[in-house]
Amino acid sequence: MSDHAYVPPRVWKWEEPSGGTFASINRPVAGPTHDKALPVGRHPLQLYSMGTPNGVKVTVMLEELLALGHAGAEYDAWLIRIGDGDQFGSGFVEVNPNSKIPALMDHSVNPPQRVFESGAILLYLAEKFGEFLPDGYAERTETLSWLFWQMGSAPYLGGGFGHFYAYAPEKLEYPINRFAMEAKRQLDVLERRLAESRYLGGDTYSIADIANWPWYGQLVLGRLYDAGEFLQVQEYRHVLRWAQEIDSRPAVQRGRMVNRTFGEPEMQLHERHDAGDFETQTQDRLDGEG
Repeated sequence: MSDHAYVPPRVWKWEEPSGGTFASINRPVAGPTHDKALPVGRHPLQLYSMGTPNGVKVTVMLEELLALGHAGAEYDAWLIRIGDGDQFGSGFVEVNPNSKIPALMDHSVNPPQRVFESGAILLYLAEKFGEFLPDGYAERTETLSWLFWQMGSAPYLGGGFGHFYAYAPEKLEYPINRFAMEAKRQLDVLERRLAESRYLGGDTYSIADIANWPWYGQLVLGRLYDAGEFLQVQEYRHVLRWAQEIDSRPAVQRGRMVNRTFGEPEMQLHERHDAGDFETQTQDRLDGEG
């Protein structure tokens, strides 16, 4: 524990950045910081995002839809560099007043429809294309329950555990212990569900899995916060089985690449404007090795 306790003032005031990885872009007000229009490509769907777990949800969904032959799911993926504050440009704020990625514009309807928040985008696309959301009352309800479970739970994993374990300016015992306990509790929730069900919503792969996998699947696969040993993720064998099965899907592998600027070079595709971009990137890397 700290040698001295923080005593909150009677009225909080924002006086200086608090430090940490994202201190330069955190602020207590909404709205744009600068004027910048968003680019618009030639496809029906325009995605403005980055390859973080929340962004991966949507690119995986779109790649899964394309794999099923839905030409209307073709999309342009424009990179929003959140560390540089791109999300505070006026054009982005018009699409998402909350200034968070991902954000989607659907130009196949008139007027174009904005959709923001990753769970809302997954549900919008599932209903638009009639995929990855079961028709049956019981399984549909179960799927939506796990979709919204992720929306409420992941902030404790990312903004809670991930922030204090990996991004805060100093390691503090209390918040790390507090959120490590919650992260493991959440993994146990998933472990118990996946012990009885192949997928979260039932027997069918759905938007519940697409929403949860980028966070909890990648956590147990050792891709988040370098925290696998700390959280002993190998204990959650049913979650690991589920994570590995989803990880093997070609659409998931493609979706992980889009708008990605970090990690393994072979898994990065900063922007995606055509299905051939995947093959072009692979060929470029092979040419670079020659």
